[in-house]
Amino acid sequence: MRQPFLIGIVTLLCINLCKAESSRSTISSLEERLLDIDEELDQLAAFTLRHGIGSVGYRSQVHQTPDSPEWIRIELGDEVLIDQAVLVPMLFLVPQAGFQAEGFPHAFRILAGTAQTTNVVAEILEEDQVMPRIAPLAVSFPPVKASWVMIEASMMSSRVLDDRYTLQLSEIMVFSGNDNVALHKPITVAPPPRKPVAAHHQKYLADGFTPYLMDAAGEAESTTRLLRINAANPPPTLTINLNATYPVGQINLHTANLEYSIPMSQPSNRAVPSHVRILGANRSDFSDATVLCEHRQESLYDNGPIIILHFPETECSYIRIEILDPIPVGSLSSRNNLIAFSEIEVISGGCNIALHAPVAANESFSTSPKLLNLITDGLNYYGEILPIREWMTQLSRRHDLEKERPLVVSERNRLYAAQKVILKKTQGTALFLLVAIAFTILIDHIIRLRQAARIRERLAADLHDELGATNYTIGLFSDAICRENCTPEKRKMLHERIRAIVDQNGRAIRNISNLLDADIYQGLVQDIERIAERVSGKVDHSLTIEGEEFLGQLLPRTRADLFLFFKESLVNVCRHSTATAIRTHIAATPKHLKLTVSDNGQGLSDNKIPKSLKRRAKLFKAKVGIGESPDGGAQITLTLRIRRRLNWTAIFNRP
Repeated sequence: MRQPFLIGIVTLLCINLCKAESSRSTISSLEERLLDIDEELDQLAAFTLRHGIGSVGYRSQVHQTPDSPEWIRIELGDEVLIDQAVLVPMLFLVPQAGFQAEGFPHAFRILAGTAQTTNVVAEILEEDQVMPRIAPLAVSFPPVKASWVMIEASMMSSRVLDDRYTLQLSEIMVFSGNDNVALHKPITVAPPPRKPVAAHHQKYLADGFTPYLMDAAGEAESTTRLLRINAANPPPTLTINLNATYPVGQINLHTANLEYSIPMSQPSNRAVPSHVRILGANRSDFSDATVLCEHRQESLYDNGPIIILHFPETECSYIRIEILDPIPVGSLSSRNNLIAFSEIEVISGGCNIALHAPVAANESFSTSPKLLNLITDGLNYYGEILPIREWMTQLSRRHDLEKERPLVVSERNRLYAAQKVILKKTQGTALFLLVAIAFTILIDHIIRLRQAARIRERLAADLHDELGATNYTIGLFSDAICRENCTPEKRKMLHERIRAIVDQNGRAIRNISNLLDADIYQGLVQDIERIAERVSGKVDHSLTIEGEEFLGQLLPRTRADLFLFFKESLVNVCRHSTATAIRTHIAATPKHLKLTVSDNGQGLSDNKIPKSLKRRAKLFKAKVGIGESPDGGAQITLTLRIRRRLNWTAIFNRP
């Protein structure tokens, strides 16, 4: 009983330890994932929102239900191989939540194709939970040839103010390598909004302006300095020497971040010239100059953090920026002879070939070469200048990691709490196991002491009952030998019987030394008859048995105890009762046994049960009583409940 209990406790302890170890392993993997996330976040561009006035993007018609169809189609022109689309959300300030995307679709498809083909290159489902967000969504797909790209929204999100549904985007970029092939391309929508707002127009979906400022990871930064214009003639120019001939197809003008206060004292386009012309040449004197492109700001919405000018590729060794009108649109400053660029990138094959290239200014500027070199140092106010595709991909990745991180932290904290519970249970189980072991040892010690006491008591009883009867018989035979009329033949016979009794007494002592050995009492009836004949001597003894077949079902130890009880009863009767007749009656049933020993002697005056009989009855949990015999003497009665050993073989083989 104790072993299964302890095994169960140890098993429970092992289970708790296994759970704790498994939880520790999972927590370790989550901790490693958190470190990986934090390490990767440190390498990604941050979300820094632009300020001031500018184009917002496109807003569709307003709908009452979210599943109203809306689509946007961009005509790319010539067929190109594309592999990524970026959807930049329109941001709105939400109470208690800060800036959030408004009108960004919950579910949509991206289709791309040519005049002969149509391909679904990507599909975002509502289950993907792309909202809420402020980051762009970069969707990569296997390269596909396309002359057009379409966004089909199937589930729109609601507006903040009135909970009606609309499709709103700030910018759509389609990349072929690092080249945004959707830049300044024609866009159609269906149906167009009824009352378009100046800052909300479909053309702004491909103007290259986003709601973000480029804030790359790292500590490097560059402070933009104002360049002073002394004269308008000749037009102020900045010339970049590429040191080699490259096919140039794009110029990126990074406008300067000159207003750091909140609120701003000047428009965000301060020091951005409203009209510039880009020239390319292979000769340093620009005698073979080619006009690459012009940029004219018609309104404040034509300005942004990065002005991307795209044009047909032209072989160039030198690039010149002519400032045709330095006055920004909507300028509030009286000093309009200042311009500033935080960086000028010249893009060829997706790379900035003007990085660290020398910059020269004509006599219309009043500046130093040190300040001019800042224009091509590859840095803005926040840090490193990134390719547009990499910048958008990093912002999209940052969103995914920042969305994942709280989930990992929550799961880690949940496992920590569960581990604490498991550890408490383990500590409790271990403590309980220690107490149980100590208690088991104590109980086992007490049981062993009780067993030792019972063994001593049984040994004493067995020795008393076995040797008492034997000594009494030897005494009777000795008295008979001492009588004067004892013949030599009779004396010899008595000596032989005494010798036989002594040998039997030795065997009995040997059997007493092994309490489990009760083989000598298998023939219980014959043993009772034999001991009655030997002890009673000349006293008449009669034995009657009812249910003799049930005596064979007694346990060996019970048979031995019953025999020794009868033997002790017979000795007591022969010693003290002066009886001439003794009657023994055994009545056995499947469940009970009753032994009655009665005589015709003088009886007991106080009917007090002898101690030896009490002790023997107690050993096998029987009840003993004493009373008056019908013949006038004493009557000893023993009642016993039969405990039978189950025959498992017979039980399992029962048909």
